[in-house]
Amino acid sequence: MSGRLAEVGQHLATTRELGVVVGAMRSIAAARVQEARQQLDGVRAYAETLGTAIGEALALLPEPQRPAAGEAGHGQGLVLALCAEQGFVGGFNERVLDAALACRSGSAGQLWLLGERGGLGAQERGLQPDWTAPMAVHLDEVPALAGRLAEALYARLGEGAATRVTLVHAQPGRPGVLARPLLPFDYGRFAVSRRAQAPHITLAPERLIIGLADEYLYAELCEALVLSFAAENEARMQAMVAAQGNVEQRRSELLAEFRRVRQDEITEEIVELSASRL
Repeated sequence: MSGRLAEVGQHLATTRELGVVVGAMRSIAAARVQEARQQLDGVRAYAETLGTAIGEALALLPEPQRPAAGEAGHGQGLVLALCAEQGFVGGFNERVLDAALACRSGSAGQLWLLGERGGLGAQERGLQPDWTAPMAVHLDEVPALAGRLAEALYARLGEGAATRVTLVHAQPGRPGVLARPLLPFDYGRFAVSRRAQAPHITLAPERLIIGLADEYLYAELCEALVLSFAAENEARMQAMVAAQGNVEQRRSELLAEFRRVRQDEITEEIVELSASRL
């Protein structure tokens, strides 16, 4: 009987330790979600400022010379999906991959993936992404990652391997996955702003508009990465909440079994002591 008691006690101690680990992971994920929400305001303010500048720069050109609105067309598409780098995120990657495959134009469309766990999920589906890279695991990695993404996308479009890019990522607080066109750049979404006095510029308007568009694309990628980062950690936090509930339930079951086995052991000892005195 003492062997069984020791075994249950060991399981109970392990469950306590597991509960501490799960609680710590939940706290870390919650802190990262909050940090991402705070960073998001700055990224969006930056994008809004760039959008205003693009509208003012467009006003410097006569209407026939302004860039096209950026119709997607019917060329080969590229889908960039932002998945999770680390595990314990429930069905997060499956939802993103489902949305990415729905956007891909058949087997000919290219699939780019961020996140090691997303890559593993793609392999389980028999998919071979055309390009992969690690997803940011800390917010301070986002600016550099957005820069590398922009360079890689422009390089691929410059090679003629793709003519349009769709960005797919999750959002915190929302069950669905967002899929939106990223390239060709859509200038039509910016209201042309006319000042009473034209701004002083040191570049040709065409070059200025292209430079602002590149910077706006960078801001869009930063926003998507921060949103995906927040959504990933929100999914991890929810998974840890469920895990914590399961751990508590298992701990209660083990504690009840420990008490029962201990009581049986005490009863057996009393019976043995009583029999030895007869």
